[in-house]
Amino acid sequence: MHEARSASVPVETRAADYLQAASMTAPLLGSGSQETPAVNTYNSACGELTVLLRSSEGGRLWNHPVTLTGNNSTYHLRLEPASHAVWTPNYFTSFELEQQIKEKLIRKENIHKGVGGALVGVRKVNPPEKFAPPRGITAAVTATLDFHGKDATLALRRPAKQPTATVEGKTRPLAANFSAPMSYYQPPGNLMFVGLLGGFNATKYPAPTGLYFMQPYDPDRIPLVFVHGLFSTPFTWVQTINGLQADPEIRKHYQFWIFAYPTGNPILYSALRLREELAKADQLYPNHKPYIVVGHSMGGMLTN
Repeated sequence: MHEARSASVPVETRAADYLQAASMTAPLLGSGSQETPAVNTYNSACGELTVLLRSSEGGRLWNHPVTLTGNNSTYHLRLEPASHAVWTPNYFTSFELEQQIKEKLIRKENIHKGVGGALVGVRKVNPPEKFAPPRGITAAVTATLDFHGKDATLALRRPAKQPTATVEGKTRPLAANFSAPMSYYQPPGNLMFVGLLGGFNATKYPAPTGLYFMQPYDPDRIPLVFVHGLFSTPFTWVQTINGLQADPEIRKHYQFWIFAYPTGNPILYSALRLREELAKADQLYPNHKPYIVVGHSMGGMLTN
């Protein structure tokens, strides 16, 4: 895939080369549960093709049928439409390869071996959506390719919803990195100082008070609302959320919301702001499942 990765090659040619690499290795995937040269090549081709198509030339080749010709082959590519276990193609505004994201706060990554390109989908729109973190809303995405001759279908699968999928006519586990979407939110280098600053001088706290969704809203999952404590920041919860997401049943049935606030503000004021934010969530998503609030230290006082 050397030529497919070359920025000096036209996008259409690069995309066709990725498709050729995936097409040649797809019949050799086996069970998909073990790393083999064929699985690694197929997974890389699926993931890198998705990033290329979504990001190149303003997404000119994204989400409509295209014919792509490389050095040796011509392919007809389409994106699979949304379903229970497949993301809407246009939902995410960009994708990141899992290996490009630095894991700064997570000690043990939640990685699921399987087939497909493990990606982080990022949705960041202007004006910002309510409850979206400043860097956008993220989620684990697995890109797979199915071939019928020279006709190819690219699917953006939801591994948290369904950890397996029928790929090339056989049910196989999906590759996924459930830690990378959290690690996409990089902490400031002076994280401890930021927490102290929020406790001693709330007016200089760099982050706006508010409720933030750590994944796209899902009406089928129960919200867990995390409220940090004194001299702390929302990054306190990264390890906790990462640990919870290691359980496939929790991944499937729960979603994670975080309330951020400078702890130097009066407790009653911060408690009021928390209730206001939850009321806004009730108004925007009136059919959401009853949420569970988890507070630590001062965060517990806000929830009483």
